[in-house]
Amino acid sequence: MPADRIRVHVGGRDVELSNLDKVLYPAAGVTKGEVIDYYTRVAPVLLPQLRDRPLTRIRYPNGVDGVRFYEKNAPAGTPAWVRLARLPVPGSTRDRQSIDYVVVDDLATLVWVANLAALELHTPQWRVGAPGPDLLVVDLDPGPRTGLAECARVALRVRDRLTADGIDSLPRTSGRKGMQLSCPISGTQDAAAVAGYARRVAQELERAYPGEITARMAKAVRPGRVFIDWSQNNAAKNTITPYSLRAGTEPTVSAPLQWAEVESGRLRQLGPAAVLERVERLGDLAAPVSGTGPAVPV
Repeated sequence: MPADRIRVHVGGRDVELSNLDKVLYPAAGVTKGEVIDYYTRVAPVLLPQLRDRPLTRIRYPNGVDGVRFYEKNAPAGTPAWVRLARLPVPGSTRDRQSIDYVVVDDLATLVWVANLAALELHTPQWRVGAPGPDLLVVDLDPGPRTGLAECARVALRVRDRLTADGIDSLPRTSGRKGMQLSCPISGTQDAAAVAGYARRVAQELERAYPGEITARMAKAVRPGRVFIDWSQNNAAKNTITPYSLRAGTEPTVSAPLQWAEVESGRLRQLGPAAVLERVERLGDLAAPVSGTGPAVPV
């Protein structure tokens, strides 16, 4: 075996790791080995979010300053023990091409994915074999002249509106500029019904708070407002998974929050060390997302 490769035994599987000293976040000096270490340590709370969901990876083989590429299909050389799910291409018409998606159900697969320099892990709102989405996701994207403080205020408005319909929501930072709310739902409705409900809620809040919220995708209307991106509930879309790293100058994480933190308005994007400390101290704040919830009103 080449000197830059080692074989490790993880969860009953042999996983080959390579180039562990390669720097993937140059400004921060964070190596691939440190990325794998983070994903290994956060696995107990990350794996429930990934389980049974087809995974889209954003890979940075030469680090965050190099070329990135989105990968949905299982790459050449995928170990035989990695779970694959053959599914239609998202957004395709019937009888078109299918993709063999990787499904990360265990630590060995997670470590293998991290070794591919897959920094960002994105999943849909539905699970393989389920009749419909079991999550409703509200993506809060701050426009120019807005930031996390404005997202926090809008998150509270969205929370209260969803609560009126009996829908619980879990807040988290995006790891980039904004926030997301993840809401467990019944999983019995199709994605079109869920997306339609999310759109109606976003438009209702835009009418109620036109100076701070927009439900329209046009860039021209976003300055000074937070865009509620209801379209993330389209069946073909996926969203950054809770506890996933993000690729930026510094490594950040899509970090689950407590509502008291959101109510304080003093939020910041968090790095891997801070997230691991929070998990040890606060437990799995994303655990309710792994449950089920009510049907959305139609």
